[in-house]
Amino acid sequence: MAVFRFRLQPLQRLREHARDQRRAELAQALEALELVEQKQRELAEELERATGLQRQAAKPGSIDVDTIMAVRRYQMALYAQAAQLQQQAAAIAEEIERRREALAQADREVRVLEKLRERQLERYRSEEQRREMKVMDETAAQRYLRQENE
Repeated sequence: MAVFRFRLQPLQRLREHARDQRRAELAQALEALELVEQKQRELAEELERATGLQRQAAKPGSIDVDTIMAVRRYQMALYAQAAQLQQQAAAIAEEIERRREALAQADREVRVLEKLRERQLERYRSEEQRREMKVMDETAAQRYLRQENE
């Protein structure tokens, strides 16, 4: 009995490796987005603290103009950072979408070869079963002929 051999196995391994690479690249981009989102959360908290300081400095009876101005400048710097982080998040989101599409394409390429392998294996098994049946039929026929000749 011959052993089944899928001739495109090297190509399938190559495509599986490419798919794994695409998956790792997507994970890397998702991790980068998570880092940016964490920075955005930290920045939002810092803006809340700065707003609290500004309110405290602007309380009636104890208005501190220098503190209000300093806090306002700090808030403007934080808003600029927030805008920059938003741009980074948008760029990373686009990259994530591109990498998702690349992963989906790589996955389709692997599935095509897997289905081809399954069809070829099924064909091989059917052919092997047909050969075995033929051998069994021939053996039975030879036995019958021997018994008839005796």
